[in-house]
Amino acid sequence: MHGYIKADHKDKLINRLRRIEGQVRGVQGMVEREEYCIDILTQISSLIAASEKVAAMVLKDHMDHCVREAVKDGERADEKMEELTAAVERFLKLDRR
Repeated sequence: MHGYIKADHKDKLINRLRRIEGQVRGVQGMVEREEYCIDILTQISSLIAASEKVAAMVLKDHMDHCVREAVKDGERADEKMEELTAAVERFLKLDRR
């Protein structure tokens, strides 16, 4: 089964991911130039926050579509709820780092 991302979110997600890609290249350049460690860490912190925002958007779309449909239809509802629980647990572990 394929994922589902709302049409208006897809462009936002792609734009955010492109910005993240640019940030990664920027951090790589900072490391190559041996810039100040705290400045590099600050940029990495921004990368993490941006990635978490992307993950939150994808998670919301998953809940709004995949989980909601499974619960509504009653088919595979337990499976989708377990899958959602596991995904949320993985997502929250990112915040503990």
